[in-house]
Amino acid sequence: MQKEAKLWKLIKKNTPKIKWTRLESWASYGVPDLLGYHDSCGFFMCEMKVAHSSKISFSPHQRLFHMTMTKRNFIIVEQAQKGSPRSIKLYGSSAIHGLLSNHRETPCLALDDWDLIERLLLDA
Repeated sequence: MQKEAKLWKLIKKNTPKIKWTRLESWASYGVPDLLGYHDSCGFFMCEMKVAHSSKISFSPHQRLFHMTMTKRNFIIVEQAQKGSPRSIKLYGSSAIHGLLSNHRETPCLALDDWDLIERLLLDA
């Protein structure tokens, strides 16, 4: 199973209030992986990333998307580096600059707290 597929299953399982649709990235370059919806807040988007080092890879299209569309868009990062405990972090799109250099030093909105992650996604 691909690494992001495991993260996708975790997200669906741990955010039951959100209706998720996984988008096909080949259809439109740079568009985030997930479209979320809830009646209280409408639509929002999330990019899924699995980090194996301090840097996270983003395509030029993904960078442009997150740099220009910072409202109601998020990046969910699973740290999966060998020798480190796994963790899940939620970032706003505006954190893209820090994620490109070192995600460990970039302040996140939530860390390993699915209730807070779901609440932030719905409240933003």
